[in-house]
Amino acid sequence: MNYKLSPSNFAFLYEGCKRCYYLKVIHNIPQLSIPLPSIFSKMAGLLKDHYDGKSTKELHPDLPPGTVKYGEQWVKSSIISLPNHISTCFIIGRFDIVVEFEDGSYGVIDFKTGKPSQESVDLYKRQLHAYAYALEHPTPRALKLSPVTKLGLLYFYPSKVSQERVDWLSSLFICVSTY
Repeated sequence: MNYKLSPSNFAFLYEGCKRCYYLKVIHNIPQLSIPLPSIFSKMAGLLKDHYDGKSTKELHPDLPPGTVKYGEQWVKSSIISLPNHISTCFIIGRFDIVVEFEDGSYGVIDFKTGKPSQESVDLYKRQLHAYAYALEHPTPRALKLSPVTKLGLLYFYPSKVSQERVDWLSSLFICVSTY
C-alpha cells in the first residue's frame, strides 16, 4: 500500500482524534466535517495576494532578507519507504506562502486566523515540517525548493474594526427571515 498523508491532517486530525486519523490514512474513511464558512478561503486568498512579491521585512522584521515568491501551491513528496516495511507513503498538500531568502534558501509560512498560543504553535509544527519535506523531496515534476531553512506561522487576530469607505459588494445585507 502507498498511503497519502496530508500536512494539515498532521496538525488537526491527528491531534483531535488519532483513531480518525488512522481510519482516514489506512482505510480512506474521512472524518465527518463541519462546513467552514467560505470567509476563511477568501481571507487566505486575499492574504496571499497582499503578500505576493513583498519583502520578508513586511512579514516580520527578524526574518532574513528575501521576497514572497510562491503562494498557495500544491506540493507532493516522493515515495517514502521505511526499512523493514512493505507499505510506503507520500505527502501531498497546499501551502499558503513560501519566501525565497537572498541566500538561496526558503521559508514556509502558514496563515492562521485566531489568537496565537504556544499550544497552537506546537500543533502546527508537524504541518510546516511536512510541507518542507515535500518541497525538499518532491515527486518528479512537482515543485522543488531546497533548502527550507525557516518555518513560520503568520497569525491574524482582529484588534479593532474601522471602516473608511463602504464597499457595497461586501456590505450587502440580505434579510432571510424576520421575527
